[in-house]
Amino acid sequence: MSVEPNFKGSCLCGAIKVEISQEAKWTSNCHCPSCQKATSAAFATFVGFDKAGVSFIEGKPKVFNSSVGVKRSFCGNCGSPVSFEGEAWPGEIHIHAMILDKPAELEPGHNTYVRNRMPWVELDPNVPAYDKFAHDED
Repeated sequence: MSVEPNFKGSCLCGAIKVEISQEAKWTSNCHCPSCQKATSAAFATFVGFDKAGVSFIEGKPKVFNSSVGVKRSFCGNCGSPVSFEGEAWPGEIHIHAMILDKPAELEPGHNTYVRNRMPWVELDPNVPAYDKFAHDED
């Protein structure tokens, strides 16, 4: 008997398909300049998972080393952002929430890098907001 994954998802064109066999560790909006550029959006919404529970069952994302110790993956066909991996989070992979089939089920628990948020982005006052990550230097 097969076990149904906790999450499924795909890129815009469907060439990359992912299945995740665990619960999310966290969900967060990142407003850093690097995420803004990588997504062409005001912020990126990520869902954190242990890498061992994430399987790309169809296609293989292309990888771009966007800065020291950071890998961002995307679909080489349609360009959809897929994931983020950073040395600061060993053993984790951060999946872009919007590639998942049911992203509305994953409400962000915090906003990071709000010092870089666009002035027209309104933050929910009930969601914690941080100027940067704890491990970052000023």
